[in-house]
Amino acid sequence: MQAADSDYFVPQLLGAQYTLIEQWQDSIHSPYAGPKSLEATGNHERTHTFGAYFGMPMTARLAAFFDVEMFRGEGVGGSKGLAGLTNGDAIRGGGTLSRYAYVARGFLTYDIPLGDTTTKLKRKMDQLPGDQPNDRLEFKFGLLGVNDDFDQSRYANSARTQFMNWSLLNSPAWDYAADTRGYTVGGLVTYAKGSWIWRYGVYQMPSKANGSRLEGPINRANEQDVQLTWQRSPDSTTIWLLAYQNRADMGIYDDALRIGELTQTTPDIQADDRDGRHKYGFAVGTDVPLADHGDTGLFARGAWNNGQTESFAFTEADRTGSIGGQLSGIHWSRSDDRLGIALAVNGLSQSHRAYLAAGGSGFILGDGALNYGSEQIAEAYYAAKVTSFATISADFQLIHNPGYNRDRGPARFLGARIHLEY
Repeated sequence: MQAADSDYFVPQLLGAQYTLIEQWQDSIHSPYAGPKSLEATGNHERTHTFGAYFGMPMTARLAAFFDVEMFRGEGVGGSKGLAGLTNGDAIRGGGTLSRYAYVARGFLTYDIPLGDTTTKLKRKMDQLPGDQPNDRLEFKFGLLGVNDDFDQSRYANSARTQFMNWSLLNSPAWDYAADTRGYTVGGLVTYAKGSWIWRYGVYQMPSKANGSRLEGPINRANEQDVQLTWQRSPDSTTIWLLAYQNRADMGIYDDALRIGELTQTTPDIQADDRDGRHKYGFAVGTDVPLADHGDTGLFARGAWNNGQTESFAFTEADRTGSIGGQLSGIHWSRSDDRLGIALAVNGLSQSHRAYLAAGGSGFILGDGALNYGSEQIAEAYYAAKVTSFATISADFQLIHNPGYNRDRGPARFLGARIHLEY
């Protein structure tokens, strides 16, 4: 990143935001419920997130970033009972976490140019304005979000401006490393050459499923991600392929079931936690811009993991797929408005199904029993840009077989969102 010498070591406010999301869930058919079930009588909750994002060029190649956020509120139903939770801005267990501001990210980046061509970057969250080499070797390490760099989609990546459901923000079967708030410590190397971008990252895992404390040292418990991305130009089709492996203090579903049968107790996956357990999987995705300089386009994702080891950090899903699109409001003289429609399907491995059917609970799911069916999600939103810094959205979600249970649901959710951004 190029900057004048006088700009070095001068902190810059790169952005600030406030997002209010209000959601209403109607009542659902529910012949029974368990400790982690979606509420049957309906629910209404509100979340607030506040953020301020800073950057500082230190040399022509080295930069530092520091983000402060604050979260208030609770997801609908306490953010449980669904693999595809309906508010991607909500923090699981948000009601028990501190209500004060916290450091979300704090990291360094170092770029090594590998060519003469550059792209002009604008100021935005975690991005300093300036010229970025198109061909480069880039290093990033510190406190960060894994999904800031992997599995990124132009049309489905932000609950604050796009789709709200977790199944449309990232591939749910990618159980990426994060603490309860969604952040971790680690490092990333990026190699960009021509139309290809290769990324490799190593990150700390939480000490327990959905835990607020990270496990150390990193060589004992970690996630490793590798992703290859192909894109010829900013407004052309993008395709990415991701592979990951987690190593952590995790349980195995079949072992937990076996212990439950031997002791005639309800199986408990966390009681079977052991160091050194592995989980691995793959994800693939594509963005297809169609018109309006890419503001109208399609996207799709698919993912799979081995499904034998405990769901640990993101959500409880072992097979996932999604497809959707975004339409620019330019077609009705509202060029900054967006209409989005998408479908997603989540599934479980045989071992994971059997564990929940025997009454076991994960960190999000647990109806006490299970009549298995894939979780099927439809979402539509309309985001209206009312000023240069304010967007108001309406959102509707329909979920069949919530928590993979044919005996419960369907569930309907209405949402309203206000997003202010500098």
